[in-house]
Amino acid sequence: MTQKITPFLWFDNQLEQALALYESVFPDFQTTGVQRYGEGAPVPAGEIITATFTINGQEFSALNGGPMFKFNEAVSFQILCDTQEEIDHYWHKLTEGGEESMCGWLKDPFGLSWQVVPSILADLLAGPDPAGAQRATQAMLQMKKLDIAALQAAYNGD
Repeated sequence: MTQKITPFLWFDNQLEQALALYESVFPDFQTTGVQRYGEGAPVPAGEIITATFTINGQEFSALNGGPMFKFNEAVSFQILCDTQEEIDHYWHKLTEGGEESMCGWLKDPFGLSWQVVPSILADLLAGPDPAGAQRATQAMLQMKKLDIAALQAAYNGD
């Protein structure tokens, strides 16, 4: 089945490097199409103009469109993680050459924003214990990379 809505990402001129990074980060990454400039284009022949790829079954399209537009935090991609090992993996790989932010947010080396989030976060922040949820929220607000054990301990009041 084809997705009806596909995120379309505008890179300056680093699309090929982005594809290589995402392939190294996501175990279920696949490039599904690449179109390259031919002779007589405004950039060197052979450079990527557009590409399509999937990450964990999610389709993306991307363009080497030049410096006119930049990524910002208004759009981000959330990675739900079941373990701290997963969080550590994605955080380390995507912040290398990128930028850490708060509450599980980061920018990769291309300026694209990601949220690396434990899958239990929603349960901790909106759990049946309002005091526990408040403690977990306060703990999260102090973190850059999210720590599942610390969030759980805060919820539990440990």
